[in-house]
Amino acid sequence: MALTLDQLNEGSAEEALNLLDGLYEHSPWIAQKALLGRPFKSIHQLKYRMTQVLDDAGREAQVALIRAHPELAGKAMVSNKLTAESTNEQNQAGLTHCSAEEFAKLQQLNNRYNAKFGFPFILAVRGPRGTGLSRHEIISTFERRIKHHPDFELQECLRNIHRIAEIRLNDKFAITPTLGNDVWDWQEKLSQHSESMDHLTVTYLTDAHRACAQRISHWMQDCGFDSVQVDAVGNVVGRYENDSYSRNTDGRNSQKTSIALLTGSHYDTVRNGGKYDGRLGIFVPMACVRELHRGGRRLPFSIEVVAFAEEEGQRFKATFLGSGALTGDFKPEWLDQIDADGFSLRQALQQAGLCMDDIPRLKRDPANYLGFVEVHIEQGPVLNALNLPLGVVTSINASVRYSGHVTGQASHAGTTPMNQRSDAACGVAELALYLEQRARQDGDSVATIGQLNVPNGSVNVVPGRCDFSLDLRAPNDLQRNTLAHDVLENLQQICQRRGLQFELQQTLCASAAPSAPDWQQRWEAALAALGLPVHRMPSGAGHDAMKLHEVMPQAMLFVRGQNAGISHNPLESTTSDDMQLAVEAFNHILEQMKSLVISH
Repeated sequence: MALTLDQLNEGSAEEALNLLDGLYEHSPWIAQKALLGRPFKSIHQLKYRMTQVLDDAGREAQVALIRAHPELAGKAMVSNKLTAESTNEQNQAGLTHCSAEEFAKLQQLNNRYNAKFGFPFILAVRGPRGTGLSRHEIISTFERRIKHHPDFELQECLRNIHRIAEIRLNDKFAITPTLGNDVWDWQEKLSQHSESMDHLTVTYLTDAHRACAQRISHWMQDCGFDSVQVDAVGNVVGRYENDSYSRNTDGRNSQKTSIALLTGSHYDTVRNGGKYDGRLGIFVPMACVRELHRGGRRLPFSIEVVAFAEEEGQRFKATFLGSGALTGDFKPEWLDQIDADGFSLRQALQQAGLCMDDIPRLKRDPANYLGFVEVHIEQGPVLNALNLPLGVVTSINASVRYSGHVTGQASHAGTTPMNQRSDAACGVAELALYLEQRARQDGDSVATIGQLNVPNGSVNVVPGRCDFSLDLRAPNDLQRNTLAHDVLENLQQICQRRGLQFELQQTLCASAAPSAPDWQQRWEAALAALGLPVHRMPSGAGHDAMKLHEVMPQAMLFVRGQNAGISHNPLESTTSDDMQLAVEAFNHILEQMKSLVISH
C-alpha cells in the first residue's frame, strides 16, 4: 500500500524512519537527520532535504556511503547478497542476464574503477525515465566516467545515489511522473528525425527539420489546440483559446480573445546536439494545454505555444529567425545568405513551400499578449551541483563577440632566441590567461577564446599569425562593456610589449534581457508552492526569450540537466521527474494568471 505524506509527517520518529527504510543503501542516518525537518510541505522538499544532509556530512561520510553500494553485476549480485532495492534495480537494467562477454567487461571495469577511485562505480541504472538503462548504455557510461578526475567522479556518484533514492521514494509513495514521462517520450520520438544516422542534427528547413514541424503539428492537434499552423518562417504555432471561445457548426471560430500568454522555444538543434535544448520548452506547455483540454477547461486568456523554427544559426548566419519574425526583426538581406552547399535562404524557404511575402505579417502586437515565458534546460552545471531540479532566471546575459588575429613574425624555432621572438600565438595565449583572471573578478562574468588557430602552422616555426575568437558575457550591459574595455585594453598592452599587431572585428553585440520582475516572481511562487527552494540565476546562454524581450515582458524557468549539466552534446539529459516539476510549475503560472486576469 502506498505511503502518504501525512503518514510521514504525523508518525513517531521511529515510525517515520521505518517508512523511509532502504532509500540510501545501508545508510538510514540520512533519512533520520532529514526527518528532523518535519513536517514536509511536499515529497520534493523531503528529497532536497536529504541531499542537504549528505552535503553537510563531509567527504568521509560520503565515501562511506558510496562504498556501502554494491558493484554493478558484481560479487554481491552473484552471491545473492544484494538488498531488495538493488536487486530490483539491477534486474530492471537486465544486469542479471548479462552475456558472458558483458559480464567479463563489467568485472574488468569494476576492477579498474575501484583501483583508480577507491570506491565502487555508482549509476542509477533505472535511468532518467525510471524504466531502466540498457546494458550497452551502462557499459558506455562506465567507460566514459572512468576517465574523470576523482573529485568530479565522487560528486557524480553522489548525484546518482540521490537519483536512486528519488526513484525508491517514488516507489514507496506510488508517485509516477506521468506528465513528465509524456514530455520525455515526445522528445525521444522527435529525436528520431535527424540529418545524420549517427547523431542528432536538425538545421533550418532541411528534410529532418520539416519532419519535426509536421510531427509537432500533429501532436498539438492531438493535445486539443484549437488552431495549429506552420507559419511563413516554419514556426509551428498552436493556440488554445480562452473561455469565451466557441465554434460555429462549420468549424470556424466565432469569437477570439485579444489577450494571450505566449510561450515556446525552438526545435532546431546544433550539429551533434542534445534532445532537450529548446524542445523541452515546447512540450511542457503542450502537456498543460492537453490537460486543460482533457478536463474541458478554458482560462480567461488564450495560450499560444510556438515551436520556433530556428534559434541556433547553424545552417545560415542569421539567428533567431523564428522568434525574430514575431518581433518584426526579419531582415530581407538574410534571404541572400548561402549555406555550406551554396543554397540560399530564399531557395530554402521556397523549397519548403513557405511564403516569404507573409513574413512581415508574423509580427505580434504586444498589446495582445500578457507576456512571454520559456522553459529551458539549464545548459550548465549549477542546478546539478546544487541538487536542485528547477531554477528561476533573473536575466539573460549581455554578450559581445569578436573575431580577430594577432600578427608577429614567423621565424625558425631553433635559431630564434627567446628574447628576439614576435610570437603571435604566445600573445593570444597570454590574453586567454588574462580572460580567466579578469572574468573571475566579477564573479558572474564569463570570457572565452573558443577558437584559436595558427594558419599554416608548423612544429618548427615560431607562429607569425594567430586567429582567435572572443566571447564575453555578463548579467548586464554595463558589466559586459567594462569587461570588454578591459580585455581590449589588455590585448593592446600585450601586443605593444611583445612587438605584435592585432585586428579585431565585432561580430555580435546583444543587450542583457532582465526578467520582468512580476513574471520572475510568478515562477518563484510556483517553486515555493511545490515545496522547492527558490534559486535565482542568470542565463549565460542566449534564448528566444531575448528576442521577445524586445517587445514584451518575459521570464524563464531552468530545468536541471544531468551529466553535470552538459548541453549541445549527445550527453545532454534530464529526468522525467524534473520534467514533471516543470509542467507543474508551468501549470501554477497558468493558475496565477487566471486569478490575475479575473480580478482585473
